[in-house]
Amino acid sequence: MSKGGRILILRFSALGDVAMTIPVIALLLQSYPDKELVVVSRPFAAKLLEPFKQITFVPIDTKGAHRGIKGLVRLFKTLRGLGPYSFVADLHNVLRTKLLGFLFRLSGIPVYTIDKGRREKAKLVRRNNKQLKPLKSTFQRYSEVFAKGGISIELKPFDIRSLFSLDFSGGIHAAFDISQRRIGVAPFAGHKWKAWPLEKVNLLLEQLNSKGYQIFLFGGRGNEAAKLEELAHSYENVHNLAGQLSMEDELQAMSMLDVMVSMDSANMHLARLVDTPVVSIWGATHPYAGFYGWQLPANLAVQADLSCRPCSVFGNKPCWRGDFACMELITADMVMQRIEVVLNSSGK
Repeated sequence: MSKGGRILILRFSALGDVAMTIPVIALLLQSYPDKELVVVSRPFAAKLLEPFKQITFVPIDTKGAHRGIKGLVRLFKTLRGLGPYSFVADLHNVLRTKLLGFLFRLSGIPVYTIDKGRREKAKLVRRNNKQLKPLKSTFQRYSEVFAKGGISIELKPFDIRSLFSLDFSGGIHAAFDISQRRIGVAPFAGHKWKAWPLEKVNLLLEQLNSKGYQIFLFGGRGNEAAKLEELAHSYENVHNLAGQLSMEDELQAMSMLDVMVSMDSANMHLARLVDTPVVSIWGATHPYAGFYGWQLPANLAVQADLSCRPCSVFGNKPCWRGDFACMELITADMVMQRIEVVLNSSGK
């Protein structure tokens, strides 16, 4: 084992989870500027990691070259050639990373794995005798993995916007009128039980439009983009950006917003990477599970006070009540009030 080797970081999952690694990695490299990292993740992560010159990025192809056990062995051999490593930081803790960890342990490299707190989360979301209390944030869980390897990371505020080269001279920024308030709205999420119903989104857009704010809609390609395009056509001040932007342009656009309205989704975490305030809407899930945005004030989370919440850690379980009350009880007025808190503050 090489004490002065690189750190190998594994995190293969969804965009929001990967985005949450960025503040932790940035603070690690601030404290250890000479440390070199090898990060393995899905291809979309390349743009998020681009600001860090100390990082070698390796994209994982789970449907091609790295599919199955043979593919993971192939990936292991590639990664081994990029060493030596002081340790492996498994920030994912799933079957694929466990297999890679096993192979590295056989090679004499220590492997430290994230504690996802599954037992505490199960108590948080169960129907009966629910234990509703804040759990460790995912940022904290990530940092604890590095601490096992002797790398101490203080999760403190820093100028996170400075990570990305935000060009305000043209490009996507030409669409933004800086004389007006600029509001982003991202109404979709990976699971329907984390998404605010579109009829309620429409009521919010009516209020925002009537105040003369510039509104920009964010979402994915395909069906999401089509639905948002239909919404945008109804209002003079609403512009649909869904499915039209690269990762770089999306970060640029979010950096120009006064506030983003998002679900418990990747858009919340992307907006926080450029230090944009986020009013987040929570239904089946809850900030207590640890997926709240980086350095985001707790009062900007909009939630219904229901004894059944949260019923899911990830929002992937159908509403057992059948009425989706957690989202139906959240009104456009409630969200508008939080938006105005941000707009009236002395911040951005």
